[in-house]
Amino acid sequence: MITRRKFTAGAATLLAATQLSTRARAATTNWDMSTVWPEANFHTQNAMAFAEEVKKQTNGAVNITVKAGGQLGFKGPEHLRAVRDGLVPLADVLNIQQVGDEPFMGVESIPFLAGSVDEVKALHKYVRPEYDKIAARNNQKILYIVPWPTQYLHLKVKTTDVAGLKNIKIRVPDKNAVDMLNAIGMAAVMIPWGETIPALASGAVAGVSTSSVSGVDGKFWEFLKYVYPTNHVWSSQMLNVNLDSWKALTPEQQKIISDIAAKMEPTFWANSVKADVDSLNRLKEGGMEVVPVSDAMMTEIRAKTAPQMEAFLKRVPAAEAPVKAYLAEMKRG
Repeated sequence: MITRRKFTAGAATLLAATQLSTRARAATTNWDMSTVWPEANFHTQNAMAFAEEVKKQTNGAVNITVKAGGQLGFKGPEHLRAVRDGLVPLADVLNIQQVGDEPFMGVESIPFLAGSVDEVKALHKYVRPEYDKIAARNNQKILYIVPWPTQYLHLKVKTTDVAGLKNIKIRVPDKNAVDMLNAIGMAAVMIPWGETIPALASGAVAGVSTSSVSGVDGKFWEFLKYVYPTNHVWSSQMLNVNLDSWKALTPEQQKIISDIAAKMEPTFWANSVKADVDSLNRLKEGGMEVVPVSDAMMTEIRAKTAPQMEAFLKRVPAAEAPVKAYLAEMKRG
C-alpha cells in the first residue's frame, strides 16, 4: 500500500532528480567554431584534436563543433569581429587578415622579419603579449596560436630573375603582402581564401602567395606550374573565444581548457612543420616544379622590400619595441 508519506517522499525524490538532470543539461556548453580551412587542413585537424580533448577532460560539459570550410558563412577577415560581437563563440583567426581593425596583427608579414619557425617562435615571445591585449579589447581570449609554414610564390611562369615577375597578377592574403609584391614589380590583389580558387579558375590571377599547405588545399597543380621557396613572410592562426562565452564557464572548466591549449600548442607547431614538408611533396606529385631562387634574385627581392620594415614601424608605433627587442635577440638590431 502506498501511503501519503511514501508518495510524498517518492515525488520529492523524482522532483530532485528532474531538477538535477535539468541543471546538468543547462550546464552543458555547446560551441560552434568557425574556420575557413577545409577539414583536411592541419589547422582544422589541430582544432578537432583540441575539441576532442576538451570534451574528454570536461566529461562532455564543453562540446566544441568545428565547422570547417566556412560553413558558418564567415570569411577569414571577418573572424575577429564575428567573435568580438558574439556572432560565433569560437573562430580560427588569421592574424594578418585583421589589420584593418588591428594594424599590429600584420607584424609577422613584415618581409623577411623571420626566416624560420624557430625565429617565429622567438618573435612570438615579444608580440604575443600585444596579441593578447588586442584580443582582450576585442572581447575575446586567445586559447592558442599556431604559425603557418613558410610562404611560397605559386606561379604559371618560370623565371630566374625579378624582372620575370613583372606585372604578374598574384593573389595575396593581406595589405602588407600587397605592398611587398608590388615593390618587386608584381600586380598584387588582396583576395580572401574562399575566393582564391575561383580567381585562379577564371584567370583573374596568375599566381598565389601562400603556403604549400594552402597550395594542396586548392589543388594548385590544376592551375599553376611552379613553386618558388621565397620564405618572404609569416602568419599565424589564433584560436579565439568570445569573452562572454568564456566567462559563462566555471573557473574549473576555464582552467582545464587553458591547460589543454598550453599543452597541445607545441604539438600543433610541430604539425605545421610536418605539413609543409608533406604538402610540398604533394605539390610536386601533382606536377608542380620547385624552382630554386638564386642568391642574386633573393638579394634583389630583399633590397626592394627592405623599406617596408621601417614603414610598418612608423605606421604602427606599438610594434617598434617588440620588433626591435626580437631583432636584438637575433643579433640583427
